[in-house]
Parts: sequence; C-alpha cells; structure tokens
Amino acid sequence: MPKLKTHTGAKKRFKLTKNGKVKRAHAYKSHLLNGHGKTAKSKRRLRRGAYADKTNVATIKLLVPYK
Repeated sequence: MPKLKTHTGAKKRFKLTKNGKVKRAHAYKSHLLNGHGKTAKSKRRLRRGAYADKTNVATIKLLVPYK
C-alpha cells in the first residue's frame, strides 16, 4: 500500500493524545482581543485546549495518518 500524504493544514491544527483523542485549539482568538472585543474571562477560556467532537475524530485521523 502506498504512503499517505499528511494534510498540512490538519497537522498544524490537531495533536493526537496517547489515548487516541484529538486535541484542538479554540476558534475566535485571532483579533478583537482588547477594548471592545472580548472580555478577559472569554479570552482566558479560549486559551485552554479542547478535544475534537467524536463525529469528526475519524476524519481528522485520516488527514493526519502518521501522528
């Protein structure tokens, strides 16, 4: 079977844990971070990581086959 190519966008966005879960970062953390954008509480929550939903895990693992 030939080698699979890793999706370069996915390898930058997702990490796989030892238990097979897919870690991801939160969205909406790129701009409007001071003043009239987001509160300190919401920015603090965006800093924390999250896990990908179970409906997307199989697709992400196909995109990142060798991680």
